[in-house]
Amino acid sequence: MATMAMGGAAMLAMPPPATAQFFLKSHDYRGEVVTSQAPGIVQPLPGATAAEGEAALIWTMRAALNVAALQCQFEPTLLTQGTYNAILGDHAGELKAAWGTLNGYFTRTHKTMKAGQAALDQFGTRTYSSFATVSAQYGFCRTAAAVGRDILFAARGGLATIAAARMQELRNSLVPYGEQQFPRHIGRDAATLPRLDVACWDKKARWRTRACGADMWPHVAEALPAEVQLAGN
Repeated sequence: MATMAMGGAAMLAMPPPATAQFFLKSHDYRGEVVTSQAPGIVQPLPGATAAEGEAALIWTMRAALNVAALQCQFEPTLLTQGTYNAILGDHAGELKAAWGTLNGYFTRTHKTMKAGQAALDQFGTRTYSSFATVSAQYGFCRTAAAVGRDILFAARGGLATIAAARMQELRNSLVPYGEQQFPRHIGRDAATLPRLDVACWDKKARWRTRACGADMWPHVAEALPAEVQLAGN
């Protein structure tokens, strides 16, 4: 019994399993607190009220987590699908209110119900597609998982606050970055090419110093070791 008790205590003392760690050190995507008026955060809503802008911010964050739920299933430990489904239930009231406010904006700013619905559909399509990524998938999935976890444990009624605080981070995560602890860079070495114009060479293919200056490219035979030159002769 004592052994079992000790084993149980050891298991309780163990840290919980970590979510996916794609790099030893990931890029820091954190950003400033934003509103719907910040460039590149939500699809433009000309003439929107503060409440309508807040609704757009909430709905855009929901769209990002929806995309992550579908796109990030390659790494189950991120829990993006389960977290998203839990958020839909836990914050259903806020999401419903945000959708209603958005619907009201498009109805208000268009002459007919049909035109408003078409504009709303276009808003949704563009919002979803703006989170599609391949090259930045690791960064986006880790960020969306962290944002979703924070929403899941936040009190109801706090979606607008989280959206304002984390939407810039979600947008930043769409830019691909690799390992930050031991970064590798692919450089481009500068190289010069020999001049091949006729003025620089005589009829025997010899460099004309007077016409083109010093020869910057050594002849092949001159560049080889002496023993190789002799072997070639």
